[in-house]
This record gives sequence, C-alpha cells and structure tokens, in this order.
Amino acid sequence: MARDFDDLMLGSIELFCLCAEKQGFTAAAHAAGLTPAAVSRSVSRLEGRLGVKLFTRTTRQVRLTEGGRAYFEKCRQALGQLVEAEREVTGQQVVPSGTLRISVPTSYGHLRVLPLLPDFHVQYPEVKVEVQVANRNVDFTSENFDLAIRARVLPDSGLVARLLEESELVVVATPGYLRKRGTPRRIADLAQHDCIQFVLPSSGLPMQWLLIEDGQPQEVATTGTFTCSDDVLGGVTLCRHGAGLLQTFRYAVQRDLEEGRLKEVLKTHAGGTRPFSVVYPGHRHMPLRVRVFIDFLVARLSKKRRA
Repeated sequence: MARDFDDLMLGSIELFCLCAEKQGFTAAAHAAGLTPAAVSRSVSRLEGRLGVKLFTRTTRQVRLTEGGRAYFEKCRQALGQLVEAEREVTGQQVVPSGTLRISVPTSYGHLRVLPLLPDFHVQYPEVKVEVQVANRNVDFTSENFDLAIRARVLPDSGLVARLLEESELVVVATPGYLRKRGTPRRIADLAQHDCIQFVLPSSGLPMQWLLIEDGQPQEVATTGTFTCSDDVLGGVTLCRHGAGLLQTFRYAVQRDLEEGRLKEVLKTHAGGTRPFSVVYPGHRHMPLRVRVFIDFLVARLSKKRRA
C-alpha cells in the first residue's frame, strides 16, 4: 500500500512538472497520453496534500503561483537527479551530458579555471558549462549550483571539499617602488612600507600576510595607503603602478615577474600557501558530468603545480 502511495505521489509530481513546462493542463495531457481532467485531478490531489495552491487557473491559461514556481524548481532538479541515477545504474549514461553550473572566485576563476574549460569541452562535448564568477558563498539548493571553488570552507557547512591545490604566495613590488623606498629584507621592515591591503568580505578586515619565520608560518598584520576588496586582481593592478608592496598568489603575477614588471622580495620568508578546494553538497547524488569535471580539475591543476 505504501509503495502504491509513493508511486502515485511521484506520478503527480511528474504531471505537475509537465504542466508547468507545457504551461497548461491540455498540453500536458497530450504529452502524457491522458485526459485533461485526469491531469487536473492529479494536480489537485498534490495541492491538497501540500496545502498549497500551485497554479492560478483561468479559462485561457494556467500559471504557476509563487509557491508553485519554487516547488517546480526543486521538483525539476530532484527528478533530473533520479533520471541520471537510473541511467548510471542501468549503464545507459556512458557519456557525461547535461548542464554543469559552477561558481568560481574572481582571480582564481579568470587565471586558473576558465582557461581550462575549452579543453574540458573537447573531452566532454555533451556537457554545457554555466559559470558564475564571484567572491561569495552560494546556496547550492536555491541557486541550483553543482559545485563551487573556494579558498575557505566552513567546517560545519555540510559541504564536501576536495583539494585542488595549495597556491603559493609571494610578496612583490615594482622596481621603481623599490628604488624609491628600498627593498625589505626582514618581516620587521614591512612596517616602513606601504603594503596594499586586501579586505576580507566576510569580516571587513584586511587579510594578514602569511610569511615563514624560522620554518614556522606567521600571520603578519601590515598597513598601507591603499585597500581593495572583492577581486585580488585589483591589488595586482595597484602594485603594477607602484602603489606599494603586495602579497598575492604567484599565479596572479607570474608573467609580471618573468617580464620584469614586478620583483619578488622577502624570498627568505616565502613558502606560505593557501588552499583552493572544489566544494559540493555531501547529501546530493553526484551526476556523472560533475564527477568527471572534478576529476578533470584535480588532474590539470595538480599537473600545473608539479610543473
């Protein structure tokens, strides 16, 4: 009996989604091979069970209510996961396909992740990738993201994190700034310099610099004339124009160092790193397209790290 009820409930949800997609009971009935009256009764039973009106009905059209629209998005996602799980179990989906929705931070996204996406498409041409480039925590459920890449993962967030790389930090400045202000040799010398600050969006406070002293990492508070937030590359631009010293990720200034626009300082205190991880909900079924994308990123970024 319980099984019959579950089947009935699932069938009502599928018909509800079909009505929402077709924007009408009659069109949904034709697609499902049922009568419009049968579809209407099924949706009415679902509304009765939920205690929520899902559609507004007129003689001309059927529209989702606000509650119906939110329910439709959740149901569509859940049904899609069921279909993918069934395909994987039965061996039908041997080629990853569908839409992959990801969120990446600004500088890491531009310089590390986005350049890899064309190669991913060559390997998996049936996967469409939607990218949001932003420095913010996303809601995986309401915003329908498959995964995100972040430098920090809250331990109690319910997310699974897989390390992509430990990204190396460097302290840099222009040759012109160093001629004018001198080259710092010790951590204590930073107090005499303009240090460009990156403000953490979570706290509104400047991020401390991570330096190595006697083999141990130290968080060092610095001061300076300029601060920037949201995008690490803003600090890089300031540094390129002689605004002061900057600690940033090596990947963000590698070409500047190679071409002489910037010079690395405090090399004896270098070696600090900060992690970047791919995160995703631990309770959610992982579609094949998500699994292969994570494996692709880990393989490519690990290779870059070893190179």
